[in-house]
Amino acid sequence: MLPVVLSATFVQLLNVTVAQVAAPAIQAGLGAGPGAVQLVLAGYTLTYACLLIPAARLGDRYGYRRLFVTGTVVFTAGSVAGACAPDAASLITARLVQGAGSGLVAPQVLSLIQAATPATGRPRALGLYGATMAVASLAGPLLGGLVLSADLFGLGWRPVMLLTVPVALASLAGATALPRTRGTAGLRVDKLGALLVTVGAGALVLPLALGREAGWPWWTWAGFAVAVAALGHFVHSLPHRPDPLIHPAVLRDRSARRGTLLVFVFNTGVPSFTYLLFLHLQSAVGYSALAAALTSAPFAAAAVLGSRAAPALTRRHGPTVLSVASLTLAGMCLTLAPLIGSAAGRQAALPVLALGGAAFGAFTASVFTLVLAEVHGPAAGSVSGLLPTAQQLGGSIGVTAAGLAYYAPAADAGTAFRHAMLYQAAAFTVTALISLRLRERPGTEPVHVRPDSNLAGDRTAHVPHRRHKKLRR
Repeated sequence: MLPVVLSATFVQLLNVTVAQVAAPAIQAGLGAGPGAVQLVLAGYTLTYACLLIPAARLGDRYGYRRLFVTGTVVFTAGSVAGACAPDAASLITARLVQGAGSGLVAPQVLSLIQAATPATGRPRALGLYGATMAVASLAGPLLGGLVLSADLFGLGWRPVMLLTVPVALASLAGATALPRTRGTAGLRVDKLGALLVTVGAGALVLPLALGREAGWPWWTWAGFAVAVAALGHFVHSLPHRPDPLIHPAVLRDRSARRGTLLVFVFNTGVPSFTYLLFLHLQSAVGYSALAAALTSAPFAAAAVLGSRAAPALTRRHGPTVLSVASLTLAGMCLTLAPLIGSAAGRQAALPVLALGGAAFGAFTASVFTLVLAEVHGPAAGSVSGLLPTAQQLGGSIGVTAAGLAYYAPAADAGTAFRHAMLYQAAAFTVTALISLRLRERPGTEPVHVRPDSNLAGDRTAHVPHRRHKKLRR
């Protein structure tokens, strides 16, 4: 079973970083504007985020294997459609479909591991799960760079969209090995809540991505108004809806609110950083996609080491790990800004990237456990599902906000990159300030989650209070 579910997880995360390294080639190949390319990246994580919690409920209702297969089919169809996209609008639509497929699959992977693996075998399974995240994060830019450099059949960026298809097809072929689970009859999904979150997040991301190029016309401000109305109605009506998407106790629990905000703000700086680095190295410095991927490799490799060291650091230093890691990332961004403009500076930037990668790995491997240790009662189950949603939404908004900083009026490309790094440093500094408010509570036992990280900031936690279904024999 494990090879099947882990291969699905691999393609979900690979799909984030290969698109980031291919963004300049996509923009040139389709004649698209920067905002459209940002939507290509942000659209995937947007639908991914909005479907995570509803998909977990659907898996409980209809069975994990059925949702796994459905999501993988949707993802594969989106990948093929993306490779064939004739224009930017078609590619953005395909990426939205891909994200929806990944959002359907991700909760089922963790549920299947939890339901079908004996308790004694779960540590090994979860160790392999974490290793899959690390390999996907490191392999994505390198594979994307190799394919783009090879320019297979003269197709440019299009084969990059097909990189995940063979693995996804293998997952489908192996799905018969997955255990069948009984659905829970009568379990309802909060359709209105899912719709409000999707509309609100989409109405926020769209004008952020396209507003600058369009001159901020009326529809961009209307979009912001729709976002406020939809998300406001979601929060206001939460206590009054049957089977709400998240438990209303989340709104009353200060630790839950603070922890969700912490994860959201941190991820407004994570995928946007790698996107900006790949974009600047290729479009301004003149690197090939492969050279840009190799330059970023120390960040990804050190992130693996940082994540391995995180449990020991967290036991010893607690939430201080989050503050130090965030400030280290802010320092990395400020240091990179002047270095990246010269060949000698780019060589000197490699150890700086490695230090930042280690900080990123330590933060992402620690934050869920530390946040959930602060949350108790009925809010805890909802927060463990809400945190990965906040991650993905933060990534979507961060890519568009970072694009605004990079493409703001500037004297030259170097100045534009410095503007963007100031945005990144600000996001990580605010994260550090929020993390200072986290405090361990003596005598409480942390709620353990299964870490799941990539450079785009992807981490899917299991809901600890879910009752596992019996396997059908």
